[in-house]
Amino acid sequence: MPSAAEQLAANASLSQFAKATDLKKRIWFTLGALVVFRLLSYVPLPGIDPRALATLFDTTKGGVMDFFNTFTGGALTRMSIVALGVMPYITASIVVQLATSLSPSLAAIKKEGESGRKKLNQYTRYGTVGLTAIQGYFISMGLVAWGASQGQSAVVVDPMLFRLTTVITLVGGTLFLMWLGEQITSRGIGNGVSLIIMAGIVAQLPATIVGALDQARTGATSPLMVLGGFVLVIGLILFICFMERATRRVLIQYPKRQTARGMQQGDKSFLPLKINTANVIPPIFASSLLALPLTITQFAGKHINGESRWGDFVISLNQWIGQDTPMYFVLYAAGIIFFAFFYTAVVFNPEETADNLKRYGGFIPGIRPGKSTETYLDYVLTRITVLGAAYLTLICVLPELFIPRHLVGFGGTSLLIVVNVTIDTVTQIQSHLLAHQYGDLIKKAKLKGGMRR
Repeated sequence: MPSAAEQLAANASLSQFAKATDLKKRIWFTLGALVVFRLLSYVPLPGIDPRALATLFDTTKGGVMDFFNTFTGGALTRMSIVALGVMPYITASIVVQLATSLSPSLAAIKKEGESGRKKLNQYTRYGTVGLTAIQGYFISMGLVAWGASQGQSAVVVDPMLFRLTTVITLVGGTLFLMWLGEQITSRGIGNGVSLIIMAGIVAQLPATIVGALDQARTGATSPLMVLGGFVLVIGLILFICFMERATRRVLIQYPKRQTARGMQQGDKSFLPLKINTANVIPPIFASSLLALPLTITQFAGKHINGESRWGDFVISLNQWIGQDTPMYFVLYAAGIIFFAFFYTAVVFNPEETADNLKRYGGFIPGIRPGKSTETYLDYVLTRITVLGAAYLTLICVLPELFIPRHLVGFGGTSLLIVVNVTIDTVTQIQSHLLAHQYGDLIKKAKLKGGMRR
């Protein structure tokens, strides 16, 4: 017979949604916040001529600009007030987490609990301001110089004023998205930053689908190639869903207990270790780290080309590590593998898990409690993380090589983020429904207890 908890978990479906008032409020808040993000992506920077900007971007289609434009939902090519999205915030988070692992003083702050977490979050915000200001300055310089030699500059105000307002506006836009993501996390459903990134990707998908079908209709691309691209996308989605649900279950045995009824058999349970413990963090982190130098060199090259001796170096660097180059894929794959291991080490501590098992009397059959259990868990986690890192690299790199460029919106990284965030969001909704059912069960139990009295 299934337990009451198992029955509740089985019944925690969307059919109970109408009764969960708090959950509906959270979902509406999340949707409203994402609508605000999408509206802001259409508000251009002050001093920009949108038509001239669109003409300039049409001459430089493809490459890194299109790739990172996908993560901002088109805000980058429109040069909106949220053109940089949440990428600077993610990059600052990476720097702070790496520094926490390397610096004993920051590690001590992390161990302070809630107060330490608040301090580290404050450092992350300071880093976000600095990185956004640097990227915003180079973007403003590039926009001033871009197309000026052909008399087609998109900037219609004084260059010095434009640089100042651009940096201030982009910093404000990124900080607002950072705050919006935190509000979604606390008052909405799921991870707010991940949902903002997913919203940008999903917003680009309709245009991508229409563009692909239009190219097939006009004969610009073979219909079979477009059909093959869609089939590959469906296959990737199924493969991602399978791998995200894959776990390595470690058997945990508890000793026999003496009760009033006599000696009872010890309980058994499983410690589930996901194949992809790091989830979607590694590709997001790797993308954000690549976005910083590529954005700077992309726009700085437009400003200094022909004006200083560094112009050729910056342009060569951008071409060397630009999208579709071998070095770009090497750096991207290396970043994914590194962050897969790094973030797994952050979220799962074998020593702490082994201590908890020993404290509550649990053990792994054939493994001594304590240090031996810690070594065994670290060994198992390392092996499955190798598989997880290989899976993430395969998903994020190979489709970029084989999916046609007009289907860039269906790239492996985009699909991975959308599928993962969707799974996490559905899981959060089910958790809220389950909590709501438990609340109803407790209320009914209290009412019955009161009636018996």
